[in-house]
Amino acid sequence: MRKATTRRAITFFELLVILAILGLLLALLIPAVARVRGAANRMTSSNNLKQMALACHNYHDTYNHFPPGNDKNNFSAAAYLLPFIEQANLYNQIDFKKSIADDANSASRQVAIKIFLSPQDPQTTVNKYGATNYLFNAGSNPSLDDNNGIFYQDSKIRITDVLDGTSNTTMICETLKGDGQNRAVTVQRQYVVLKARDALEKLNDQSGVKEWKANKDIRGDRCASWMDGRFLQGTYTATREANSMKPDVAVDGGYGGLSSMRTLSDVLNCAFCDGSVHAIRVKIDPKVWKLLSSRADGQVINSDDF
Repeated sequence: MRKATTRRAITFFELLVILAILGLLLALLIPAVARVRGAANRMTSSNNLKQMALACHNYHDTYNHFPPGNDKNNFSAAAYLLPFIEQANLYNQIDFKKSIADDANSASRQVAIKIFLSPQDPQTTVNKYGATNYLFNAGSNPSLDDNNGIFYQDSKIRITDVLDGTSNTTMICETLKGDGQNRAVTVQRQYVVLKARDALEKLNDQSGVKEWKANKDIRGDRCASWMDGRFLQGTYTATREANSMKPDVAVDGGYGGLSSMRTLSDVLNCAFCDGSVHAIRVKIDPKVWKLLSSRADGQVINSDDF
């Protein structure tokens, strides 16, 4: 007769040790997975910007100038780039002779376009329209009219106009979308709207701070529509430092204002006029940030500065 064998059971202490080891491994694994996912998202956003920059150059090759940042019917540069990012059918459905708010353009405006959305932003939509995470550089002055960047009101900038060099001038930058809330929750998502006619001329560094604290004239429709070229919809001005603690400020009508590029990380993805994409430090010197946004300031910028 075979002798019966006995198996020693796991003690309670051994079980605790095993669980502790598994917990430690899990704790080490989760940050690693998050880092990999974050790196992949940054790469996707960088590729989006690269494609948009290439589209801008293809547009330039066709028309001998870059598209306007905002036209008389408030169409954005992104809308004009559609044929150059494999969206020709959508482009042909848009009536550029009518306003973006016209019913004829309502269906097209609601289309979400993947290349205009950054996976680094967990906010996927703002309202019923197709949103965007990429704004076009109007320049370092508050007004969209006759600014010193690349994409402003009715602009038709040529590469030869970029006197500071295409590698030293920003074209498109990533930012965070609004969340649709019209109350002061976070400056990353909401902004202040000033309704006075002369508000644009009176803007200063403290503009909007009082209204923000009073929860007055707040909007959360930042970057709500890729079709819209107005300020904080399709264009930005380099008038606040990146991730500023102060709110962005728009003048009613979208004619300009003060804006900060918003990000959840310590770097900001931007496409330059030479087609390159750089991860700019959030702590970049505000003076350098303004210089990068101007096409012809005559100042020398080293790559180490950003």
